Amino acid sequence: MIIAHNTRKEGCSAGRNSATMSPTCAVDTLCIPLLLSTMFQFLSRWAQRNLDRLMNFYPPYLGAGIHVTEMDEDMRHIRVEMPLRFYNRNYVGTHYGGSLYSMCDPFYMLMLLHNLGSDYIVWDRKASIEFKKPGRTRVSAEFELTQHRIDEIRKAADEQGKTQPDFEIEIVDAEGDVVAVVDKVVYVRRKKR
Repeated sequence: MIIAHNTRKEGCSAGRNSATMSPTCAVDTLCIPLLLSTMFQFLSRWAQRNLDRLMNFYPPYLGAGIHVTEMDEDMRHIRVEMPLRFYNRNYVGTHYGGSLYSMCDPFYMLMLLHNLGSDYIVWDRKASIEFKKPGRTRVSAEFELTQHRIDEIRKAADEQGKTQPDFEIEIVDAEGDVVAVVDKVVYVRRKKR
């Protein structure tokens, strides 16, 4: 296989004096970082565009039957659903509490990472769940992140060095009744330059 490459870049001898190079050595070691960087950028863009599909195969989600049903390209709106199945119900026949929490776990952290950019460190800090009523049907949760909220978080992190925004997520059943409320606190800090 021969790889086409711009031979004008300094430090890259691919394409020069091709008579002395075997087809398997069409790219020298100085060009490999450029190729890897291009490949990782492509994979990163592909993964970002297909994150909703990839999340559905995340083992804890796959095992609990959790599905990401909506995810905006700008990652400011996400909807997650979970049907009641034999493998995700508890001893008394309702949704297992761990699965209810799990369906809310990573999203605000991921949304902030995407929307704040690489200049910020974002981690989940703490979470709690309050069960309101037994979940006996399909349940869903929606995550919204407005530009105003992003600007507030960015400003607080820039001015105070760090911030810990709080998010409340309602898990609702098929009738629209609240089954549980998850409270998430996320840690955000601007990276040191």
